[in-house]
Amino acid sequence: MTVSNEALDQMFRTARTHSAWLPKPVDDALLKQIVELTVLGPTSFNSSPARFVFVKSPEAKEKLRPALSEANIEKTMAAPVTVIAAMDMAFYEHLPKLHPHSDVRGWFDGNDGMIHSTAFRNASLQGAYLIIAARALGLDAGPMSGFQPAKVDEAFFAGTTIKSNFLINLGYGDHSKLRARLPRLAFDEIARIA
Repeated sequence: MTVSNEALDQMFRTARTHSAWLPKPVDDALLKQIVELTVLGPTSFNSSPARFVFVKSPEAKEKLRPALSEANIEKTMAAPVTVIAAMDMAFYEHLPKLHPHSDVRGWFDGNDGMIHSTAFRNASLQGAYLIIAARALGLDAGPMSGFQPAKVDEAFFAGTTIKSNFLINLGYGDHSKLRARLPRLAFDEIARIA
């Protein structure tokens, strides 16, 4: 079954990366819906290493501010929500629950390279799922990587096995402040059928 053209427009064709936001709050129930959809996307061994912090309060925004690059401060402070898309480097501890039909936890224990590559790849996928889920539910997104991960980790994840990956501003974008869509590469420039 194919989704409607309207749905494809909303999630991809007319969806845009936003940097300017309308002063309209995002309800916590909507954020929970986004996560409920996000966790349904596939990850290796159902590992689900992503962890999300929805930074909404003025106090939490101020806690985030020192970690932001200069170019990202204004838009992040104005966004109704900033998601810290992070990864749990001890995700494999949950594999007995998440992947119960075979014992794969032991493949990761002490294997730092496999832990990092699996956590990074799959948490990045889950961050992308979150963006698509947010768009599907009527929000706009502005993902970004202009921040200091060590400062975010110290402020939000001290004493844990969680490390920040990237940030996503969420809310209702101000469409009047969008620039023209930047060019995209064509199929033949990025893909081939073998």
